[in-house]
Amino acid sequence: MAPRQTGSRKRKAPALAASSLGSAAAADGDGPQPPKKPRRPAALRSLLHYLKGREVGARGRAGLQGFEGKLRGYAVQKLPELLRERELALGTLNKVFASQWLNARQVVCGTKCNTLFVVDVQSGQITRIPLMRDRGPGSARAQPSCGIHAIQLNPSKTLLATGGENPNSLAVYQLPTLDPVCLGDRHGHKDWIFAIAWLSDTVAVSGSRDGTVALWKMDPDMFHGSIAWHNDAGLPVYAHIRPRDVETIPRASTNPSNRKVRALAFSGKNQELGAVSLDGYFHLWKARSNLSRLLSIRLPYCRENVCLTYCDELSLYAVGSQSHVSFLDPRQRQQNIRPLCSREGGTGVRSLSFYQHIVTVGTGHGSLLFYDIRAQKFLEERASASPHFSPGPAGRKLKLTCGRGWLNHDDLWVNYFGGIGEFPNALYTHCYNWPEMKLFVAGGPLPSGLHGNYAGLWS
Repeated sequence: MAPRQTGSRKRKAPALAASSLGSAAAADGDGPQPPKKPRRPAALRSLLHYLKGREVGARGRAGLQGFEGKLRGYAVQKLPELLRERELALGTLNKVFASQWLNARQVVCGTKCNTLFVVDVQSGQITRIPLMRDRGPGSARAQPSCGIHAIQLNPSKTLLATGGENPNSLAVYQLPTLDPVCLGDRHGHKDWIFAIAWLSDTVAVSGSRDGTVALWKMDPDMFHGSIAWHNDAGLPVYAHIRPRDVETIPRASTNPSNRKVRALAFSGKNQELGAVSLDGYFHLWKARSNLSRLLSIRLPYCRENVCLTYCDELSLYAVGSQSHVSFLDPRQRQQNIRPLCSREGGTGVRSLSFYQHIVTVGTGHGSLLFYDIRAQKFLEERASASPHFSPGPAGRKLKLTCGRGWLNHDDLWVNYFGGIGEFPNALYTHCYNWPEMKLFVAGGPLPSGLHGNYAGLWS
């Protein structure tokens, strides 16, 4: 106890000294001086101290959160040039259209051949998930050329929404068990679902090729049970639901027949839902218990607008088209951020994601590009410091090229594509696992008639 008492006396000494100095200053006619504040212990800002603190559970300690934010910002800038690919074998599955991380080692995917599966990125094991079937004997079956185009997890990661066996229906599964919860097959869409966005833990919106967006509400009683219902045959039983609201995309005078909803993105901060339709328009709805349309904007690049993402920090939507990414702030009449051109042979922007100020672009030519929205330029390759490698041309943008994947050498490939040995894979989907600094990328050959797949883990 003696050292603590000594330390206590030492802490009082500066206050006494300040009081004496204040008296002396008053005697000199300068007036009283405020007492000095006790000095705070210096925060340890090194990476070593941060990692050591995290090991012992000090993530929430004062000083660490700000440092973690700076570290994350540095990581998002530097990670792309450090990523290395490891291809994952998917057998004979055809074209992965959608993907989401379930946990540190599992990714759930949907394919053109209407297969929902989970891949373990460490072992490569693939587990297929049974699809939900519409009620009634006359329920529609999946068409061979359609597939599962969208997979989204709700904010708490307790529910997963995707397509059903009938691609017009919305299927909801419980996580982490992937037990079926409900199927939106009543009075919903009349054509394929292309996009899904969660507005809250129990409310989702789907966008369809029939030119409508539908709002669905899940009753918590449907998924609070820990065990799924089963019928006499042992098959899972799930609820059949109808949408709370259905809104139709307004017809454009330029292309009235092509108002298919291709992508959705939700702004939680503004409670607004953005949508892109194939007639070249961006639409915005206020999203509460129903959908109320706010505006429709003609996009500057109108061909093949197939992907959309939103950045909460910048209040900015990004739209991918045949050769550009356009940036939209619905609150600004004049858009201040110029579109970026992917320059990938016109094969199109096929997937987009925002993280902080970096936009990741998956192209139809098998490459990943990274765009710094603050600097308004692509990330560039770093010149190698090794004497064995000559540095690349200055200012060359950083591009990660994905592997060959698998391609079915069938009659169509032989007769119509001349037996070309390699086709670059369109990167239809990518998703980050930022805590693990990993990137999952998947897709397949761009020509619609070709059968093949690609999946890779970049880490």
